[in-house]
Amino acid sequence: MSRNIAVGIDIGTYQIKVVVASNDGEKDNGLPSIIGAGFAESKGMRHGYIINHSDVIKSLKKAIAQAEKTSGMKIKKAYLSLGGIGLNGIVSHGSIIISKADSEITDLDAKNVLATAESEIPKSFSINKKVIQSIPISYKVDGKKILGRPIGMKGSKFEVKALFIMCLEQHLNDLVESVEKAGIEVLDVMASPLAASIVNLTKTQKIAGCVLANIGSETVSIVVIENNIPISLEIFPIGGIDITNDIALGLKIPLEEAERLKLKAVSEPQYPRKKLDEIIAARLSDIFELIETHLKKIGRSGLLPAGIVLTGGGSGIEIIEDLAKSSLKLPSKVASVSFERNGKKEQLKDASWSVAYGLCVWGLGSGDETSLSLRLAKTTKNKLVNWIKQFLP
Repeated sequence: MSRNIAVGIDIGTYQIKVVVASNDGEKDNGLPSIIGAGFAESKGMRHGYIINHSDVIKSLKKAIAQAEKTSGMKIKKAYLSLGGIGLNGIVSHGSIIISKADSEITDLDAKNVLATAESEIPKSFSINKKVIQSIPISYKVDGKKILGRPIGMKGSKFEVKALFIMCLEQHLNDLVESVEKAGIEVLDVMASPLAASIVNLTKTQKIAGCVLANIGSETVSIVVIENNIPISLEIFPIGGIDITNDIALGLKIPLEEAERLKLKAVSEPQYPRKKLDEIIAARLSDIFELIETHLKKIGRSGLLPAGIVLTGGGSGIEIIEDLAKSSLKLPSKVASVSFERNGKKEQLKDASWSVAYGLCVWGLGSGDETSLSLRLAKTTKNKLVNWIKQFLP
């Protein structure tokens, strides 16, 4: 596969999505062109983890075959997203004494202080888990906060505050193994919320401060970004399927019809609009209450100027934007993603494709190069995947 082609695979509980993108001829600061895509019903998954390997592999092969047909190329390598309830983030602190005689901070010091912060993660939190991303939030030299990169500065004590994104080792191993058995080499792995943030958020939003909420089928994932740096990540075991179930029970209708009603795909539904909105609002309020509780926990409740940005399959619900605004007391909007196709600028019609497309942007190193998640990935690339492969048959 050409170096200017990247493939992103997003294995969700509801669907598996594959995007093939190219940065051929992209304009300055532009995003890659989508040249192919494929999807399939995600069988063998629950809450983001695998319960049946063979079903997942079959679904993967179907989505990959469709992406190969639409792109006109054979897919051999891809970037993989990781989500589900086994994913979470924790903030930890570390400090070291500068090693060089002249007290100058080196790249080795930066790695060592990050490793020290990782070692300070409580065992109760890290048991059976693996760090997949380490993101420095802020540095201090001799007790003074440093703006920008600390490399080259001088001091005696070097400190870091960092966000560590972790997942259950078993879930990670299972996902990589399934993709490899489907005939695809996994180049690297990224947390789904970070992948979505690459294409769903503007640089202005990320600097001002915002929370991106990805409302999936069985989970809601959020990432809080401030000063262009992810500062918190969390997954909640609730999603769009819970809203569908509530509608089915409340209106005594089949699940398929409830799903169509949820997204207003039924014209002139023969059900009271007020009752339907009340059912949907009740479950969405539960979701926003979880998000609000998390924002209070990290001291960001009502303090994110760019507000909440909604994405994922559940973001298509008609009343969601207004309800998010009133529930969280923050500006609210549904994400829109632009991309190039055949030289023309288009919008992603379905926000649930954001993760797979974000993986392509990450893999190609396109878009906002100041994004820490992109720069970080380039320094850790392949280390995690190589670690996983040693355990695979």
